[in-house]
Amino acid sequence: MSEEKGFAAWFNSRMPTLKREWNRHMAEYYAPKNFNFWYYFGVLSMVVLVIQLITGIWLLMSYQGSAEQAFASVEYIMRDVDLGWIIRYAHSTGASAFFIVVYMHMFRGLMYGSYKAPRELVWIFGMTIYVALMAEAFMGYVLPWGQMSYWGAQVIINLFGTIPVIGEDLVQWIRGDYLLSGITLNRFMSLHAVAIPIILIALVVMHIIALHDVGSNNPDGVSIKKYKDENGNPIDGIPFFPYFVIHDLVPIVVFLFVFCGILFFMPEMGGFFLEYANFEIANGLKTPEHIAPVWYFTPFYSMLRAVPNAFGGFMVMAAAIAILFVLPWLDRSPVRSIRYKGQFSRVALMVLAAIFIILGYLGVKAPTPARTLLSQLCTVLYFSYFIGIYFWTRIEKTKPEPDRITMDGGLGFWKTLGAVLGVALMVVLPITAVGAESGKSCGTIDCDAFEAQLSDKASLQNGAKLAVNYCMGCHSFKYSRWERVADDLNIPHNMMLDNMVFTGQKIGELMTIAMPADESKGWFGAEPPDLTLVARSRSPEWLYTYLRNFYADESRPLGVNNRVYKDVGMPHVLIDLQGLPECQPGPVVSEFGGIKRDRLTGEDILDDPCGRFKIDKTGTMSPEEFDVAMFDLVNFLAYVAEPMAEQRKHIGKMVLLFLLLLLVPVVLLNREYWKGIH
Repeated sequence: MSEEKGFAAWFNSRMPTLKREWNRHMAEYYAPKNFNFWYYFGVLSMVVLVIQLITGIWLLMSYQGSAEQAFASVEYIMRDVDLGWIIRYAHSTGASAFFIVVYMHMFRGLMYGSYKAPRELVWIFGMTIYVALMAEAFMGYVLPWGQMSYWGAQVIINLFGTIPVIGEDLVQWIRGDYLLSGITLNRFMSLHAVAIPIILIALVVMHIIALHDVGSNNPDGVSIKKYKDENGNPIDGIPFFPYFVIHDLVPIVVFLFVFCGILFFMPEMGGFFLEYANFEIANGLKTPEHIAPVWYFTPFYSMLRAVPNAFGGFMVMAAAIAILFVLPWLDRSPVRSIRYKGQFSRVALMVLAAIFIILGYLGVKAPTPARTLLSQLCTVLYFSYFIGIYFWTRIEKTKPEPDRITMDGGLGFWKTLGAVLGVALMVVLPITAVGAESGKSCGTIDCDAFEAQLSDKASLQNGAKLAVNYCMGCHSFKYSRWERVADDLNIPHNMMLDNMVFTGQKIGELMTIAMPADESKGWFGAEPPDLTLVARSRSPEWLYTYLRNFYADESRPLGVNNRVYKDVGMPHVLIDLQGLPECQPGPVVSEFGGIKRDRLTGEDILDDPCGRFKIDKTGTMSPEEFDVAMFDLVNFLAYVAEPMAEQRKHIGKMVLLFLLLLLVPVVLLNREYWKGIH
């Protein structure tokens, strides 16, 4: 061994602890050779933690933690901070990714008995990390100050009010006010940005130290410390550095590919990663139709709702997390790994996985009697697993553990596929039985097809003209700037100022030319909503269908109604273009999606009193021209909602291409280092 020279010698002579800990936890730490796919999620959780810390720090630089400015500051980050949208999307995607990898990491622990002696403390630290992560996620979820953030926080915080004697005082202490307010937001920001991250990092360090003190588990659940070579190193182990560090580069690159695919091409993930209701600013006077926490809390939220009594539901939810802490003392099996446990343990673990997924699904859906019954059944089965494991693990017949680790790959491809399909079947069948949705996607009708064409500058320019002329008299676009719109749509600044800005605003200002809020309330009873994000909160399909489905209704104060938005409170401002449609009897759509027809004549059954429109007095446009105009208007609204969408997809293609190219040398490097290991 060569002596250290230069800077390394100088540094290590002054701080030898760092080298000693490096050797202990990396260079001289031996891990089992037979780590499989499930062991990737531990290192991936570290990757996501780094992503969250870095992006969180950068978001905090521009975020304002007040009820008046929080929502606007998030939009400022998205629109006006250079590449701020990447930072925000990376943080929101990272939040969901964190829980995905943590749940997979926990499931691996359940499969291979990583909680059993001598790793009880490792498991407890890990579960404490999970609880801290839930607190961190909840605090962060409130910070955007959108509708679902506000009402989700309202529901969760009020749960503490069900605690006898101290409940109400505890709720007020958490909020820091009599109501959910800016004070609550400010203290949540402090906890989310400072206190909990410090606790989380400390717990992660303790988790790793505890793990390396007793040694890593493996798919066989047997110790590698029993057989050692002449140097005292485990025969069935290999140094973590460089072998496992290089080995983990492959799943890291694959993970980043999937992560960036979501970040750049589907950051909302259908409303699961970024909920549509959160694209509306928090309003304490407007309750969402369905209040639900973000998806990674929904299994426990389902358990909460499964219990009729509020305090009972709160206790069940808390117990569902608390029971995981005592799992090391509930499992009395003489073996660790699911490979050598009895058949009942294998089936029970599959059922537990299916139950957790079902509860997660039910938590994001509006409750119905059938869904509530299924939630109650799954809650009972969830606790039955952890209580029952105390009894069946003692009496079930197990296979003998090997003396040393094996390299047989466990179940193999086909049995693993069968297990996955079995879990999927257990999930799909009950959900299908209770998961029927009611109602149409657009009020009383299905939404019309719409696909935004954000590269069509002519369409966007025409849409901008229509928005200024017909929308901005009442509605504001207060998170969008004239200059950004002009530059993106190739509109000269002078032309924009001369033809679209009517209130003396400068080109760099926000688009707020609507009538004052007090005046609009006098006209309509409420301030018309801002349209900047309406295409994200409602969807472009909804808007397109809505704008084309006004009709005459003398029973309404303004003489019009809408098939999409029943009892609409706004006038038909596009009447000059379209004319005023009148309802005519039309066909009824059957529950299977087709049109109901008379079995004898084959003619449509015209039972829907407003199934068709008739326009006696047409506007300046033909129906075909009006449809094109509405497409342009909605296309512009889709652009305003996310002006960086085209740039996001372009950058995404470059990033994914880079990661694909990076994967090649990473795989080759891994093969070179590991070619003689197995």
